[in-house]
Amino acid sequence: MQGSGPSVGDVTYSRDMPRQSPVPIDLLPHLRRARDVADRNYAEPLDLAALAAAAGVSKYHFLRCFAAEYGETPMQYVTRRRIERATDLLRATNLTVTEVCGLVGYSSLGSFSQRFTELVGMSPAAYQRTQTGARIPGCFVFMLGLISAIPEKQPGAVEAYRRTDDNDEEEP
Repeated sequence: MQGSGPSVGDVTYSRDMPRQSPVPIDLLPHLRRARDVADRNYAEPLDLAALAAAAGVSKYHFLRCFAAEYGETPMQYVTRRRIERATDLLRATNLTVTEVCGLVGYSSLGSFSQRFTELVGMSPAAYQRTQTGARIPGCFVFMLGLISAIPEKQPGAVEAYRRTDDNDEEEP
């Protein structure tokens, strides 16, 4: 069919028709609030009931709606965020894998290593060995706290730290 847009399930969307959310529009802010709670508190013990409470709906309704809107369950989202943060820590610090495991909210090194390997494709120790460059000492991370020592990447923040070859410095 020429001129038609992408097909999702049994519905074909035209290029002019906005995407219809599978979730009621008035529930979206509540889902975002729960996702924000997961983003802020990924290192703390989180469960479905706590995230559903943040959204203000039953845990089963929350589970269905979150998965329909974001394409993954709430706990898959939390796991992915924890592993993303672990990759940042393993790349930027000289912390051990065990220390990183605890900092991102895992109590079991085995569970952490298994999930990390599933999502990244290599073990945490192998990933850390492949990363080169200067690292922040672990004592500095623990002294200042995780957030202030290694802030999470913000979209577009890379440009602010990009090195240029221009010498715009003033001569004394």
